[in-house]
Amino acid sequence: MSKSKHSHSPARGARKLAPEMSTKTRGELSQLTFLYRAAHQGLMVSEPYGDNLRYDAIVDNGHRLRRVQIKSSGKEISPGRYHVNCGRRLGLSAVPYTRGEVDLMAVHLHREDVMYILPYSAFAGKVSLTLLAPNRPGKSPYSRYLEAWHLLKK
Repeated sequence: MSKSKHSHSPARGARKLAPEMSTKTRGELSQLTFLYRAAHQGLMVSEPYGDNLRYDAIVDNGHRLRRVQIKSSGKEISPGRYHVNCGRRLGLSAVPYTRGEVDLMAVHLHREDVMYILPYSAFAGKVSLTLLAPNRPGKSPYSRYLEAWHLLKK
């Protein structure tokens, strides 16, 4: 049996997430998706108690602990292009995460059911990103981070 290019391969005929789903529910599902897929990669994952920290998960690869902020996007700005808010809120403004707050960011594109794993350097100083669906023609500076689980294993 051949292995899919992406390590998670949703079940054939799997339903796309309902567009009327609340942002909070989508975010919670993205967290569960990340935790499941990271564990499936052989990583040990934990969630911090409460929601007042800047990261959503701690990943232990046996050598190092990594703080991961998990984001989700269902906002398609054009076919196969997704807007992602990658900053945090400070009052009414968005501000970038600092290196001392998170090590990596995982972004789940709901409609595509794929996960980007971004190192801090890819989102440093940014409050938003545009990510591409895997089947969309063209390249983006972030394409190499699509399903980049190896970054958590380093």
